[in-house]
Amino acid sequence: MRAKNSATTNSTIAVDSSADAGTGSGTDTAVTDGTAPATGPGANRGGLALAGFGVLAFSLTFPSTAWGLESFGPWSLVALRTLLAALIAGGALLLGRVALPERRHRAGLVVVAAGVVIGFPLLTTLALRTSTTSHAAVVVGLLPLTTAVFSSLRTGARPPRAFWVAALAGAAVVIAFTVQQSGGELSGGDAYLFGALLVCAAGYTEGGRLARVMPGWQVVGWALVLCLPLAVVGAAVALPAEPVRLTAHGVIGLVWVATVSTFLGLYVWYRGMAEIGVPRASQLQLGQPLLTLVWSFLLIGEEVPAAAPMAALAVLVCIAATQRTGRAQ
Repeated sequence: MRAKNSATTNSTIAVDSSADAGTGSGTDTAVTDGTAPATGPGANRGGLALAGFGVLAFSLTFPSTAWGLESFGPWSLVALRTLLAALIAGGALLLGRVALPERRHRAGLVVVAAGVVIGFPLLTTLALRTSTTSHAAVVVGLLPLTTAVFSSLRTGARPPRAFWVAALAGAAVVIAFTVQQSGGELSGGDAYLFGALLVCAAGYTEGGRLARVMPGWQVVGWALVLCLPLAVVGAAVALPAEPVRLTAHGVIGLVWVATVSTFLGLYVWYRGMAEIGVPRASQLQLGQPLLTLVWSFLLIGEEVPAAAPMAALAVLVCIAATQRTGRAQ
């Protein structure tokens, strides 16, 4: 992932792009205005695998959060997950003797911190007090399309029309599936869910852009470190105010969302986005709600609708279409 300079204000993220950023070498690759990162079959496969691992990690976030809520209140859970993840990230940055991020990257890191580290976890955790994990999966169903829109507006990327058709079709399948399985009723947590959708899409877009000019784990690490003071204050205020009932599920849920969902998952996700581009990577998340439903059934006993196999097939077709249109550019 890189250190030559690149002006990022007007740079594009090509749908079929793959950056040298995923090599883990710790040096920056130049990404100049109007140019796409280097491409190659190996880089595309590696980027897809990394983004796929990120989606797998994220698919367990809602069930793990539901477990965490067995032991902690929503504010305490978010504060503790951020605190633990920030300590891990800070330790990694110290061990790596990583220099402070350049001034030009700091505003983007604030967006990542506000959207991905604080906004999305807090809003979805508040929603899960009244919504099932299956219903909350509608957020993830809409996230790929929203992220692609944010990316297009932020970077000037212009995926082909076929890409948008496939993306919209995939989003429609996921939305219809999640709404149908929840009985067609909107829960009281929907305002939280849609707010989470918007802030996360902004954070993903900015994080994917930064991961092309600095190592992805440093994007995640510095965003988490920025949130450390807020996490400390939040934990100090929330823990005395909310009841704590420690259970095995609650502790496991907290550890998972802190170490995997918030740090390791974001690390591989941003590396994957850096290699294949934000729009293509975002479409892999179309499969995340269906994975979440599987984990919800296995881990917390929620019923998986009979329509799940058909929806899964339709989503996989849409994912394949978005990847094909990206390579066709």
